[in-house]
Amino acid sequence: MDAGGSASAHVCDVTNQAQVKEVISALSARERVDILVNNAGISHVGTVESTTESDFDRVFRVNVKGIYNCMQAVVESMRARGGGVILNMASIAGSAALADRFAYSMSKGAVIAMTYSVAKDYLPHNIRCNCISPARVHTPFVDGYLRTNYPGHEKEMFEKLAKSQPIGRMGTPEEVASLTLFLCSDESAFITGVDYPLDGGFFNLRG
Repeated sequence: MDAGGSASAHVCDVTNQAQVKEVISALSARERVDILVNNAGISHVGTVESTTESDFDRVFRVNVKGIYNCMQAVVESMRARGGGVILNMASIAGSAALADRFAYSMSKGAVIAMTYSVAKDYLPHNIRCNCISPARVHTPFVDGYLRTNYPGHEKEMFEKLAKSQPIGRMGTPEEVASLTLFLCSDESAFITGVDYPLDGGFFNLRG
């Protein structure tokens, strides 16, 4: 990489526990695993009435079970080697009421609860666990959502969504990455069991 590091890719279905354990075990046998960032996730639009059982199960498998699978696979080696850092990607939807996000909100609320639980249980083992709760971030998912649901009005709806946040714009993936880097670094060594809102003022500055 440009900064002098190296990276390798490993295909893994986070909903498949056996596959997750196989990949993590192979990585742990080769090198020390100090950091786990759980960033796999999917969204869903719908109320409790319009969310089908298959919709619910699909969101739960990826957003909740996927994180459980990855954390369970990595904590043993972290504990054996004296500690580590786990960072989970949650959402403001896990703590605030968002319209038409029943299954998604459920899943992200579970991510926050899992984060607190792991942080508490592994304090004696020097494993820190936090999560980030972003508000709306401009990603290809947003663009696809607008194309599918508001054809011909994408720009207008983009502006409406951006302005719905107090800061007046969506976040960027780079801003999420910057907070991720901080929470996984030694500079945040005194931080564990925290849900960090990266929300452009959503929680405290609305109204």
